Amino acid sequence: MRGPRASWGPPAVLLLLLLLLLLASGSTNGYKPVIIVHGILDGPEQLKNLSGFINQVHPGTEVKIISLFNKLNSMKPLWIQVLEFKKTIEKITSAHPEGVHVLCFSQGGLICRAVLSMSPNHSVHTFISLSSPLAGQYGDTDYLQWLPGYVKKTAYLFCYNKMGQHFSLCDYWNDPHHRARYLKGNTFLPLINGEIPHQHLKDWRENFLRIKKMVLIGGPDDGVITPWQSSHFGFYDSNEDVVEMRNQEFYKNDTFGLKTLDARGDVSVCVQSRVKHTHWHSDFTVFKNCIERWLI
Repeated sequence: MRGPRASWGPPAVLLLLLLLLLLASGSTNGYKPVIIVHGILDGPEQLKNLSGFINQVHPGTEVKIISLFNKLNSMKPLWIQVLEFKKTIEKITSAHPEGVHVLCFSQGGLICRAVLSMSPNHSVHTFISLSSPLAGQYGDTDYLQWLPGYVKKTAYLFCYNKMGQHFSLCDYWNDPHHRARYLKGNTFLPLINGEIPHQHLKDWRENFLRIKKMVLIGGPDDGVITPWQSSHFGFYDSNEDVVEMRNQEFYKNDTFGLKTLDARGDVSVCVQSRVKHTHWHSDFTVFKNCIERWLI
């Protein structure tokens, strides 16, 4: 005598389909994959603590630390770096249409911004910028030891010409006392900020606005990002007084979508004191306070 046959009603079929989709995406733990991009003079080795933090609180999360332009190679022109990072990030996002997060440190935050602007089909859910000079850099830091005789007030003479633009730092050097030369001679930051008109402006804005959330992390004791408020899109005026994000022209004109993103309620700012620049990615308190909640 035969036993009763198993009944596959609609709920069971839907559950099976959901399981198959999760298996196909490689994400059965419910956490989106995380892509990490290093900063200037860094590499994957410096970001292992950060990767460990992620898997400590969200076990099984797929974390990909991109190994490109490590150490001294990170000084190469940013447009060259952006194109290579774009290829790698797009390959990862295309395999995860359900969405990924990107967590980008220091100079890496600018690289990620450019990649997000240039990628029309990216699936990035949350863009986390960890102490990145998003509005530029203008100040003495240890990273400038490679430039003999460097003086803050005259760096624009080197940076805002063809030779200077072969060094990544010059691609976001923003001298508030030489605005016209910055707009003319800097071939990177004015473009991604939409501070000068160009043929890709509309498309880049639409692409950037595909993200669901942007998290801006920085603090007053950073010691490298100058002014530190640049990590929150603030920057100096010609008197070297800091103008906060919402009073910046690129915000008010919504040139790359920052104002729209903010109006959506999708910009989160996290300020952490007593954190030096090279410690952001290895400080568990920073991770718990500023990053963990967004990696779901």
